[in-house]
Amino acid sequence: MSDDHETLPYPEPSSEHPTLVIPGRGDEPRPARRRARWPWVVLVIVVVLAALAVAGEILARAILPGVVRGIVIDQLELPQDQQLDVDAAGILLPQLIGGSLDELHLSTDAVTFGGITGSADVTATGIPLRGGDLTDAHGTVRIDQEQFTDLVMESELPVDEIGFDEPNVTASGSFEVFGVPVPVAVTVTPGADAGELLLTPVELQIAGLTLNAADIAARFGDAAAQLAGTQRICIADQLPAGLTVTGLKIDGTEAVIDVDVDGAIATDESLQQNGSCD
Repeated sequence: MSDDHETLPYPEPSSEHPTLVIPGRGDEPRPARRRARWPWVVLVIVVVLAALAVAGEILARAILPGVVRGIVIDQLELPQDQQLDVDAAGILLPQLIGGSLDELHLSTDAVTFGGITGSADVTATGIPLRGGDLTDAHGTVRIDQEQFTDLVMESELPVDEIGFDEPNVTASGSFEVFGVPVPVAVTVTPGADAGELLLTPVELQIAGLTLNAADIAARFGDAAAQLAGTQRICIADQLPAGLTVTGLKIDGTEAVIDVDVDGAIATDESLQQNGSCD
């Protein structure tokens, strides 16, 4: 070819003259995929089950306290109008299905056992729902000075009046020497051992004098010597046989008695009756 017929270049592409593309079969648009619905179905099922579980838990917590209260009142022969609060620990539904409660807390502002009236708190663990012994149970009983006085009246202490001075107790009264009343005040530290209450003297005042055990025996003879010794007071006959006193201390204006509960008290009627000091 000669230079008289020079080949011209293609024009540059521009927006005024767009290049047309002929679609082929491979460029055809694909239909949109449908999203799977199963995650939403599972979510709905989970929400429904959770709602049912919550409703069941609420229902269980509404019914269980009344059932437990009725059983305790019947077994311990308490008045039908006895105030008794019941609280279960943990999530109840799995425990009910498994047939055993992990922990129950029972409390009352006033309950009477064998003539002793006070507030009580008891915690029990491993409570079978189909009958059987408890795994463990323990609690405290709180009594005032008047009730405590009734307890120590069974001791050899000359008791006319009791005063609390945490952690000790002072018993005031008198005893006779050759027919003459001698005023005495005994300050003791309370405790417990083998189910009995212990009163251990820390100070004795007789006729205005502060004396030790040897002085008491020398001045007043055997009649007063017993005041210097530890007093042991059995109260088993005033409590259900399934309860054992393990501790005693003074807390402000109250005496706090710690007790262990025999797990068989739930099934053994003899343990539900008052014990014996024989």
